[in-house]
Amino acid sequence: MNASKKVAFYTLGCKLNFSETSTIARDFSSEGFERVDFSEKADIYVINTCSVTENADKRFKTIVKQAQKANPEAFVAAIGCYAQLKPQELADVHGVDLVLGATEKFKITDYINDLSKNDFGEIHSCEIEDADFYVGSYSIGDRTRAFLKVQDGCDYKCTYCTIPLARGISRSDTLQNVLKNAAEISAQGIKEIVLTGVNIGDYGKGEFGNKKHEHTFFELCAALDKVPGIDRLRISSIEPNLLKNETIDFVARSKTFVPHFHIPLQSGSNELLRLMKRRYQRELYVDRVHKIREVMPHACIGVDVIVGFPGETEAHFLDTYHFLNELDISYLHVFTYSERDNTEAAEMEGVIPKAIRHKRSKMFRGLSVKKRRAFYEQQIGSIRTVLFEGENKEGYIHGFTENYVKVKAPWNPELVNTLHQIELTSIDEDGLVRFNFTEAEVLRQS
Repeated sequence: MNASKKVAFYTLGCKLNFSETSTIARDFSSEGFERVDFSEKADIYVINTCSVTENADKRFKTIVKQAQKANPEAFVAAIGCYAQLKPQELADVHGVDLVLGATEKFKITDYINDLSKNDFGEIHSCEIEDADFYVGSYSIGDRTRAFLKVQDGCDYKCTYCTIPLARGISRSDTLQNVLKNAAEISAQGIKEIVLTGVNIGDYGKGEFGNKKHEHTFFELCAALDKVPGIDRLRISSIEPNLLKNETIDFVARSKTFVPHFHIPLQSGSNELLRLMKRRYQRELYVDRVHKIREVMPHACIGVDVIVGFPGETEAHFLDTYHFLNELDISYLHVFTYSERDNTEAAEMEGVIPKAIRHKRSKMFRGLSVKKRRAFYEQQIGSIRTVLFEGENKEGYIHGFTENYVKVKAPWNPELVNTLHQIELTSIDEDGLVRFNFTEAEVLRQS
């Protein structure tokens, strides 16, 4: 490949996608490409797509147009979940030259013989049953924190979800490789690692190409906790039925794992949870929250919730709303249900009008603001450790405490990617937290 060629990437969706984009970008670098920002002129633009995003096709078309505006002659490739689910739909978009499915995306440099524009989008997409091997990934160089992929795919059959169709069966990285990747990240001076995957609580299944659990998620955490040079480890979304007491107790004792959990709920109605084919009832969810609060009162607890699922009556919605209002959680990620092809839910009766879906979504977003504010107020007066991010946002630098309180300070490049002990003092007009460096921190700095 030509060393003068430039490549740019655009990532849609989850932390897992970001980790894979970063790994694919390193493959391009090893082939002699120079990585540039997506807004700049490049010879090839790679778009990592997401199937969860509503109106994913419209979003994709907008991004393709952005690439073509930067360079009308550029080669445009689509990879990722949407590329696996609807390859022809993406290939038909004007300007797209290559579409790669779930397994092919990791071999993208093999598919690029030259960068000439194609008359039609070329598709290389496997049957999802063939996506049965594991490719390790992690993001590095893009952010203050790194996303470390430990697991891929899912064996759950939630009736609203296309992820098993887009990513295949549940499978895991080997423990040895996860630890090697974590050490590589640490060697780059990155302070925080976020563990990511499709269903990370299922870690260990398929570790050596079989369905047997060679290791558990708890064993993974215990091993990572011993990797030298890592300041922080953060668990991303984990299913409530897979978040065990031993893991919660371990995080409470750990010096590197931070007190932050993101636990999908989806609905507070047991009736809807059954329709969704979730593997727990609301009583288990309450138990998980209470257990975390028992050993980590200051922990941040985030919740995923879906509104407008087929059959969700006003009573169901209000039941979930009151359930979450009374539960000691910290914030919500609200998803407005949208139909997905080849899912059971798309064929269910009791379709909720979109206007009602959006109204309910707005109410939950308002509840999230209230919950986050209440959580922040509980932290005022406490001493926390903040990791500052690397972006100058209108003259301010932002950062997160170990328990995910977002703070801001006047921009100072010397603070980027540094950890500081602070005292949380008050909440700003934009909902972020003001702070003072602690006496110990000031003495340490001097």
